[in-house]
Amino acid sequence: MNSTGGRLAGWLARTAAASLLAGTIGGAAVLAGQAVVARSRRYAQPELGLALRATVGRTGAPQLRLVLLGDSSALGVGVDRLGDTIGGQLAELLAEGPAGRQVRLSSVGVSGSRSTDLATQVARALLGEQPDVAVILIGANDATTLRRPADAAAYLGAAVHRLRQAGVEVVVGTCPDLGAVRAIAPPLRQVVGWVGRQVGRAQTKAVLDAGGTVVDLAAETGQVFRADPGTFCHDGYHPSADGYRVWAHALLPAVAAAAAVSPRR
Repeated sequence: MNSTGGRLAGWLARTAAASLLAGTIGGAAVLAGQAVVARSRRYAQPELGLALRATVGRTGAPQLRLVLLGDSSALGVGVDRLGDTIGGQLAELLAEGPAGRQVRLSSVGVSGSRSTDLATQVARALLGEQPDVAVILIGANDATTLRRPADAAAYLGAAVHRLRQAGVEVVVGTCPDLGAVRAIAPPLRQVVGWVGRQVGRAQTKAVLDAGGTVVDLAAETGQVFRADPGTFCHDGYHPSADGYRVWAHALLPAVAAAAAVSPRR
């Protein structure tokens, strides 16, 4: 997810101008007002002291090189401890699981990234020791900047294809349920949620076509985020430690399965 309000607020303003989405001039005015509110909010920022490179698990256990790519979710924006990030929680779950892995965790994600930014991240991920499994978390910023779902999905599919060609197993967490985001008030919340669902559908097809595995975060975790405000951090937009835990558990079966078929298992 985007770590600042500017990009989100800019999209909200453009959406407000598109009165067809609002249906009436009055509805457009409501959206415009919500854009102003969004612009004034304080959003969580990346913790500069949070190192997203760690080894988790017992010495001597089979190693698994796990890399995260994508937006602020891949960095854990909204929390300030490695163990609370989605990467940290996935690493702990894999280390404690039946396979008992020693997980060498890293992230090349960049806060605010869209699918067009994945090409650079893939290049960084493949530098040095090649990862066994890559987890990509992307889509929220494509939705909130009103990118065409098919275009965003094409960039994601190309990134997955490059990683698969390099022998890396890939798991993609598709666009989360933006209709659950408390930083955006209705009716705009519903509009954003609808756009996010279109992005997620396009992502699913592109990832499967490229040989990756898909976890539909909106379908699998959206109801939890809608029901529990504690799944969001203080800004009502980025996940909290509990929110990242929900995502980590949703991703775990696919990531564990990918680790099991990795050629370097």
